[in-house]
Amino acid sequence: MSFLTLVNVEKVFPNGVQAVYDFNLDVQAGEFIVLVGPSGCGKSTTLRMIAGLEEISKGTLSIDDKVINDMAPKDRDIAMVFQNYALYSHMTVYHNMGFSLVLRRENPDHIHERVMWAADILGLTPYLNRKPNKLSGGQRQRVALGRAIVRDPKIFLLDEPLSNLDAKLRSSMRKELKSLQNRLKATMVYVTHDQIEALTLADRIVIMKDGWIQQVGTPYEVYHDPQNVFVATFMGTPPMNAFPVKVTEAGDLSLDGRPMALNEGTRSALKEKGLFGKEVILGIRPEHIAVERQNGQTDGFFSVADLYELLGSDALVHFNVEGKHLIAKIEDRSSVAAHDPIRYVFDPEHLYLFESDTGRRIHARH
Repeated sequence: MSFLTLVNVEKVFPNGVQAVYDFNLDVQAGEFIVLVGPSGCGKSTTLRMIAGLEEISKGTLSIDDKVINDMAPKDRDIAMVFQNYALYSHMTVYHNMGFSLVLRRENPDHIHERVMWAADILGLTPYLNRKPNKLSGGQRQRVALGRAIVRDPKIFLLDEPLSNLDAKLRSSMRKELKSLQNRLKATMVYVTHDQIEALTLADRIVIMKDGWIQQVGTPYEVYHDPQNVFVATFMGTPPMNAFPVKVTEAGDLSLDGRPMALNEGTRSALKEKGLFGKEVILGIRPEHIAVERQNGQTDGFFSVADLYELLGSDALVHFNVEGKHLIAKIEDRSSVAAHDPIRYVFDPEHLYLFESDTGRRIHARH
């Protein structure tokens, strides 16, 4: 049975702008859900509707099978953690963390017990008498989390809580947050525009664009089995290479002026859709392109390395095919240098094809 359910939820603002369309999602108790997408895709608006900070224009929102569309935010038993921490600057860490329980008129002993418990989990015990301006960004973010967990809410809502932190601290806080969620067995709905955060944190990812859900799935599913071009190119760093190619009358791809054979399952799917002789979008991830110096080879496909980026254990090679910019991710850092003539090979087992007009995935027939 679902713990949090959104059915056909939509949001239309008074000026007529629609931010969310037909949003459907079932969240299980203890699940970590991440809403991800570019700015303006409707993810924060969806989170605010769950919190009760935005009115739902259409559809139903339920917690434990109880419809809460018209319930006040304070009565929803939801804790929200914001991007800007929203701490009280005149209060100590201790009083910031316990303030919501003070407002509830909880027993002082119970408040102390909850604050000390949360402080121990978050490593904040040495800082309980400090004020927020005496803390680092990561410490302030942990205080904001602590203020939420002392309440023991049914659901945690987190709106880009790590975006103000530097890259190293953000990585560290991701680990802490996932560890905290596992320890608390808490239900969390997390909003971010950072797909690395989504892939590393989520049990399931909801990918949004222009107010619509594009795909819902585990990190493995949305990365390895994207359902459209947007999902394929949004998830992954560097992103999937995607560019238009012609399907030959024989059912192969025309790449760089030469045919590239496809397996029978993919050829059958293209034929069934009437795409022989038509244009499709070819997608391939950078790690599935092999690149080496040309060194006089005559077989294969050839280009020139426009740019070489060393990442440490890996490197990125940028090159062009038929005027389209591609990126390959390689492990052998000494095999290619900038401006080298190169030979590239696409792994035929990791090709993705999409319809040019709709962007939908063309699945090979098995």
